[in-house]
Amino acid sequence: MRAPTTSLLTDMYELTMLQAALADGTAHRHCVFEVFTRRLPAGRRYGVLAGTGRLLEALHDFRFSSTELDYLAAAGIVDATTIDYLASYQFKGTIRGYAEGEIFFPQSPVLQVEGSFAEACILETLILSILNFDSAIASAASRMTSAADGRPCLEMGARRAHEQAAVAAARAAVIGGFVGTSNLEAGLRYGLTTIGTAAHAFTLLHDDELAAFRAQVASLGADTTLLVDTYDVHQGVANAVEAAGTALGAVRLDSGDLGVLANEVRHQLDGLGATGTRITVTSDLDEYAIAALAVNPIDSYGVGTSLVTGSGAPTCGMVYKLVARQDDNGNLRGVAKAATNKTSSAGRKNAARRCDAHGQAVEEVLVTGRDMAVAFWAPDSDLLRPLIVPLVSNGAVDSRFTGPYGVEQAVARHAASLAELPRRARRLSAGDPAIPTVELVVGT
Repeated sequence: MRAPTTSLLTDMYELTMLQAALADGTAHRHCVFEVFTRRLPAGRRYGVLAGTGRLLEALHDFRFSSTELDYLAAAGIVDATTIDYLASYQFKGTIRGYAEGEIFFPQSPVLQVEGSFAEACILETLILSILNFDSAIASAASRMTSAADGRPCLEMGARRAHEQAAVAAARAAVIGGFVGTSNLEAGLRYGLTTIGTAAHAFTLLHDDELAAFRAQVASLGADTTLLVDTYDVHQGVANAVEAAGTALGAVRLDSGDLGVLANEVRHQLDGLGATGTRITVTSDLDEYAIAALAVNPIDSYGVGTSLVTGSGAPTCGMVYKLVARQDDNGNLRGVAKAATNKTSSAGRKNAARRCDAHGQAVEEVLVTGRDMAVAFWAPDSDLLRPLIVPLVSNGAVDSRFTGPYGVEQAVARHAASLAELPRRARRLSAGDPAIPTVELVVGT
């Protein structure tokens, strides 16, 4: 069986560029690449960075074994010199960036990869595929949890995504504020809280609804959630309380006019003495539907399809651009493309978020200028919060950003960052980014 590797999760042109650079002697030039997005998806006021921990885990497996090397040689994709280089490939450079869970805006340098052109160039597709997908899901999740205004949101979209994308989506959703997932692999891999009880099939399996509910309660306890809309909702609620008693944990509504039904069901439950029984709703929810349901007696929301597809924005449009490279004299010089509508900004960046005296964010500060001054820049005010943190040093990954602990840190970082933003950032209507981005030039 082929050993796990991420090295061919890439585009062919990265390896053909490597081949050409090895041939002309530029492959070992010191370079700085940056990841950023030129604009937010339409209608979004901010983005949420996610996937950093997954990227660091994938970097560990970015190796070329004989299987990958034999394939590249047999297919004639690269020459023997390039095969020899890849055979001993291991990233030994430095990666810095925003902490996972951090809010970002257009031009925010969310990730910086520094090393030789050869070792940094071929990471492009891996980096972008992870960060673009995970950040899209986390950004959608953040909007949904903001719309829910403190009511728990539960991720249940595995059946609407590629099986591995579903695991990544569950992780990203939790970073964006969701409290649990139906995906067991995500629960195992990242220590996430898992949720789930029964579908309509379980009710249909039994001779009648009451028998199904009694069987579920006998197995899972009275605190379970009973799905009450297989047949008639109000009879379902009556059967649920008869099966579990007034200690019934929750009922779930998965169809119909959820707002109207939630009010009717709340009245019915209270009348039956089940005043502590919660109501959770599912059925093709997104942030707009959640916001529209906010006035109703709903205790939690289950979200699937819209969440795992980014709720209309399945990518963040992040790009990976060379911004500085060593010249023939050994000096690091800024470089940039000037293509229309696809420009990049030359030189390494640093970043901070400026807050007012009350702790509310007012500006994203992009630090530019002379390379060493930018690299070692530190805020001179308590109102500036630095955003760039070390992730990989000389090839060594900071393990605090990976695994279950990394997710815990990302959840906390997102909550703190979102709390800094002005209230208008949570609006679902189209508008400008929540705060402007300004430039600070240093070392000139």
